[in-house]
Amino acid sequence: MLSIQTRSLKPAEVKKDWVLIDADGLVLGRLASLVANRLRGKHKPQFTPHVDCGDHVVIINARKVRVTGRKEDQSVFYWHTGYPGGIKGRTIRQRLESRFPERVIEKAVERMITRGPLGRRQMRNLHVYAGPEHPHAGNQPKVLDVAALNRKNKVA
Repeated sequence: MLSIQTRSLKPAEVKKDWVLIDADGLVLGRLASLVANRLRGKHKPQFTPHVDCGDHVVIINARKVRVTGRKEDQSVFYWHTGYPGGIKGRTIRQRLESRFPERVIEKAVERMITRGPLGRRQMRNLHVYAGPEHPHAGNQPKVLDVAALNRKNKVA
């Protein structure tokens, strides 16, 4: 009789890799979906839902990420100041041209990660930078060419 058991990974057995992604010209939603899967560890055969088994993901050139259609001007991020009538909003274009353009990618990925303590721990493995420089060269991240995975991942 063949006994097949599902192997559950323990936190001490997890091996985390470092991945580098250049976001220049990539579509925001497709990039965020791929990064969320990497952070959770769903690309690994030993994926365990209750353990942080994902990789560290470094994203450079966040300022040059693209969106399709007219979402750049029509998609608005809203927040409330806490005061009466204090609803405010910024379009994706305004946020990409502002002081912290990396927050657009961070928010898109954060909304695709499960909420809770595990999701917050996995989000700490995401490192986003607006320009081409990053301080993680010592970790020797492997370059992941997202544009080559699917022709729809990059906007010309």
